[in-house]
Amino acid sequence: MQQRNEFWQTPVHESSLSQADVLNRLIDEAEAVVVGIGAGMSAATGFTYVGKRFTDAFPDFIEKYRFFDMLQASLFEFEDWQEYWAFQSRFSLLNYFDQPAGLAYVDMKEMLKDKNYHVITTNADNAFYAAEYDMDKVFRIQGEYGLWQCTEHCHQQTYQNEDLIREMVEKQSDMKVPADLVPYCPECGAPLEVNKRTEEKGMVEDGHFHEQKERYEQFLDENKDKKVLYLEIGVGHTTPQFIKHPFWKMTEENEQALFVTMNQKQYFIPHAIRPRTVQLDEDIAEVFHEAAKSNAHGG
Repeated sequence: MQQRNEFWQTPVHESSLSQADVLNRLIDEAEAVVVGIGAGMSAATGFTYVGKRFTDAFPDFIEKYRFFDMLQASLFEFEDWQEYWAFQSRFSLLNYFDQPAGLAYVDMKEMLKDKNYHVITTNADNAFYAAEYDMDKVFRIQGEYGLWQCTEHCHQQTYQNEDLIREMVEKQSDMKVPADLVPYCPECGAPLEVNKRTEEKGMVEDGHFHEQKERYEQFLDENKDKKVLYLEIGVGHTTPQFIKHPFWKMTEENEQALFVTMNQKQYFIPHAIRPRTVQLDEDIAEVFHEAAKSNAHGG
């Protein structure tokens, strides 16, 4: 870590401070906190796309296609829409409708409860709903596993039908849902798919999406000249244009800002903001849990 910025009083380089203490003090000191959440946050709280969670839910798909992980599988071009929805219905239950509250998300909510904050996330799972966040403070820029969109993007509207998802899971056999359960666009008749962004076609962005985007951008604008903590958690280089690169740019443009990255992997930090960067490399869930406990006891 580099020398701390003169605007921040927290002695982030003292070895006597735990990473949880550093995080607590920086959040407490900030006038605004912008939180960027990537896949590493959900993985840290147990919502992984690999291992037993994956193999228990999709043994037949793994055997047929030799998938390595659930995210790779969710982007696969299946042989037909019946097979697509056999996979996606199970995926949606696991990662959205039946996903429980994750402790790291609950702990983070406790730490932020009295702060001026906003969240942007590239995760499309149910973690923020399950942990009962104020969803007006969350911008889900990559869509949601519980929403559907027209495959042709013929109009900017998303759909949701949890009952149909559960029926698909219940009635599927041989890795296919019954043909009459495949959902179709009410406008153009094309099949519906899960609402997520792709490199080729982008994503359907409905009115709710634009409301989220407007609230996030308004928060950034209202706080851009304050003592801002840009807190990046579990973000890699899959889609750096949504969180990582904007956080770097906003930190550079505001001399009072601090960029804090929580990640066990080491990523490049631009030279211009290294004096105002703090890297926390311990387990995300453990740091949050220790910090939340300390915060609750007034530590």
